[in-house]
Amino acid sequence: MALERIQKLLSAAGVTSRRKAEELILQGLVTVNGQVVTELGSKADLDVDHIKVKGKLVHPARHHVYLMLHKPKGCVTTLTDPEGRKTVMDLIHGVKERVYPVGRLDYDSEGLLLLTNDGGFANLITHAKSQVQKVYVVKVKGMLTPEQENTFRAGVPVHGHPTAPAEIRLLQRGQNPWYEVKLMEGRQNQIKLMFRHFGLLVEKLKRVKIGFLELGSLRPGKFRHLEPEEVERFRRKLKARPRQNNME
Repeated sequence: MALERIQKLLSAAGVTSRRKAEELILQGLVTVNGQVVTELGSKADLDVDHIKVKGKLVHPARHHVYLMLHKPKGCVTTLTDPEGRKTVMDLIHGVKERVYPVGRLDYDSEGLLLLTNDGGFANLITHAKSQVQKVYVVKVKGMLTPEQENTFRAGVPVHGHPTAPAEIRLLQRGQNPWYEVKLMEGRQNQIKLMFRHFGLLVEKLKRVKIGFLELGSLRPGKFRHLEPEEVERFRRKLKARPRQNNME
């Protein structure tokens, strides 16, 4: 194995995502051959060097694993939680390889979540240029006006930066209506903040689709392995059309 950036090696080994690996490096929690590494540009060879994270030796992933989980409400999308809350990793049983979440879902949200130990695959899914569409069903306390729906589609300011164009469709009219929302972005609490811009609170949020992959009948708290054809379909579409607006 050639020299690679350490964050890429940690991601490829299934330790954590590349972004989280960078945080661990900056926090001084990664050592190479006994020396603490804090520079993000540092490189190593996992076949030769001894890399440890929080004192634990990192081993190359023996084979890649790809999972889809129906994340229930009341758990966090992290490997561990300093507050002692349940994490999505508590739901993954019988999987020998270490996997980590691809992207996130909020504590009180539910739905489709991918997990893997393939750093390259995770980066394809999450990279902004890939523009993988995510579909959500959302229950809101109050209805948007037609004008507000148009503004929602065009983008609203969140933390001082406008959101990318989105799709929204009324699914069920009522005092607390249901909407279908389609996003390319994945900012933290984005949908909640977008509705809050119009003075509306999100009561329930469920992600039902990532790209072509649908949650289907998978029950909350359960997971399954992706079929090889599904993984390959993701790879083909992401590599062939990295700047397209959706994956049909």
